[in-house]
Amino acid sequence: MTTASPCPGDAIPRTGWRAPCSCPPSSRPSRYAPRQQQARQHRQWLKRVTTQAQQQQLAQQQAKLQQQETQIKETQEEQAKHTAEIAQEKAAVAAVNKRFGELGEYNIWDKVEVLFANGKVTVDPEYYPKLLALCQKAQTVQGYVIQVKGYASAVGSAALNQKLSQERAANVTEYLEQKGGIPLTNILAPGAMGTSNQVAPDNTAEGQAENRRVVVMILQNKGIAGT
Repeated sequence: MTTASPCPGDAIPRTGWRAPCSCPPSSRPSRYAPRQQQARQHRQWLKRVTTQAQQQQLAQQQAKLQQQETQIKETQEEQAKHTAEIAQEKAAVAAVNKRFGELGEYNIWDKVEVLFANGKVTVDPEYYPKLLALCQKAQTVQGYVIQVKGYASAVGSAALNQKLSQERAANVTEYLEQKGGIPLTNILAPGAMGTSNQVAPDNTAEGQAENRRVVVMILQNKGIAGT
């Protein structure tokens, strides 16, 4: 280990005049050293604080971004579910229409509409007399069939409306069979039409009430009727 040479000025007796110190500046003690150390420590502390603040801000931004991505994903899933419900309803309606065939092939002898309260599927007793009269008339028609189609307003989800329309049609069919004496072989399978064929605007309570219905018709094949 090399020892620094003593300052030449230190070897000269203190007689009033002293030779300038020839030590390199870096080896001389500085009265500003404590301040410089404090400043350096302050800079280091400030750097640490700034880094921590930046890290916290970055973490908050990442959490917010993740939340937004989750919301977008949920919205997309909901839209996909709604689209699937609509497609399912359309497919069900198309299947019913295919099964029933074109009304142009039949003569319509009578028709009754049964209305329902919002979200309800039970047949109101006020329609019993009309349904019984339709059953009695049907039995006078040669080769008759009774068509039953249930509908719903467009309020609510497509899946719910499809279910409501089916249950309404099924309950009317049950009444025709049990109370009207119509054999099931003369009743076309009840059709769940969902929100198709709306007869009134759904933006009013009155229009919604008209759309919540079951349509019952007495049909006779034109071939049997000879027309």
